[in-house]
Amino acid sequence: ISGYSLVIQARDSGTPPLSSSVTVNVDISDVNDNSPVFTPANYTAVIQENKPVGTSILQLVVADKDSFHNGPPFTFTILTGNEEEEFTLDPNGVLRSAVIFKHMVATEYVLCVQAKDSGKPQQVSHTYIQVRVIEESIHKPTAIPLEIFIVTMEDDFPGGVIGKIHATDQDVYDVLTYTLKSEQRSLFKVNSHDGKIIALGGLDNGKYVLNVSVSDGRFQVPIDVVVHVEQLLQEMLQNTVTIRFENVSPEDFVGLHMHGFRRTLRNAVLSQKQDSLHIISIQPVAGSNQLDMLFAVQMHSGGFYKPAYLIQKLTNARRHLENVIRISAVLEKNCSGLDCQEQHCEQSLSIDSHSLMTYSTARISFVCPRFYRNVRCMC
Repeated sequence: ISGYSLVIQARDSGTPPLSSSVTVNVDISDVNDNSPVFTPANYTAVIQENKPVGTSILQLVVADKDSFHNGPPFTFTILTGNEEEEFTLDPNGVLRSAVIFKHMVATEYVLCVQAKDSGKPQQVSHTYIQVRVIEESIHKPTAIPLEIFIVTMEDDFPGGVIGKIHATDQDVYDVLTYTLKSEQRSLFKVNSHDGKIIALGGLDNGKYVLNVSVSDGRFQVPIDVVVHVEQLLQEMLQNTVTIRFENVSPEDFVGLHMHGFRRTLRNAVLSQKQDSLHIISIQPVAGSNQLDMLFAVQMHSGGFYKPAYLIQKLTNARRHLENVIRISAVLEKNCSGLDCQEQHCEQSLSIDSHSLMTYSTARISFVCPRFYRNVRCMC
């Protein structure tokens, strides 16, 4: 407890008794009676041979129960085990290599490290670090090619995470890093640690082939990453049809069914090979395990097929489509569940191009805008 606040009252013996009060604040000052604590108490670490000087081996974690002026910053010192100065320890507690280690020279080092706090008098504690030197990497990383589809409104792409590279290495202790060729960094970035791909705002319509590589420190392997950007036209939204799927998540649809269903859907609804099928968005139905997919079909001449025509085509081909994935419904007027009786149903579809949904799998990533459907009965 760092302090107390007391209210003290003095009352006299007169008739009637009179009194007054005063507040007394008592601050409890800290003395440096707690030593720094390492977490964990002792450490083990590995470093591969032939790693460059300055390679990070370990980050020490230290806490102190005293108040801030009796705790950090801590002073770290290697007391024993570093007689040949193979290691350095920086002020932040990061242990680094000071030489290029060779597995044939030594396979293990044991260091005793001291942490000293900033109090007066200073408190100290110790930890032991076992560092094993292992053979350098012998296996190349392997990475899965990634194809990314981005759907956005015209010139209104806000940017964000659009996918993640999946890479593995049979060498247990290899740390993988990802890099992107420098001239492509004006449009995209790749997180060097986890392989997430970030697109910057304002991407134009078209196809982008990214020059990405993954390295384990010894081997560098290229990864095929292709990004397709499609910009929606406002006219598409007025001619959309919704297919509702049963018992499927967005990620499963993208990773397992999208390519096959797209191919089957093209065969079902396209009148000419030159027509274009546009998948506008996919979105889970709130409170259910269903999934809505919005699409439109553009004629070779430039216009769009009307929803009624597409629905007729879908009805005739529904059996073939369900060989790929189970369809719950085709929403003709997008007014499912709204009973307008003798009146007309009016629906409007709006796209929030600044609220992107990214459905990422190991091989395919689909990035699309969130959509909202408003329906009402009209006289």
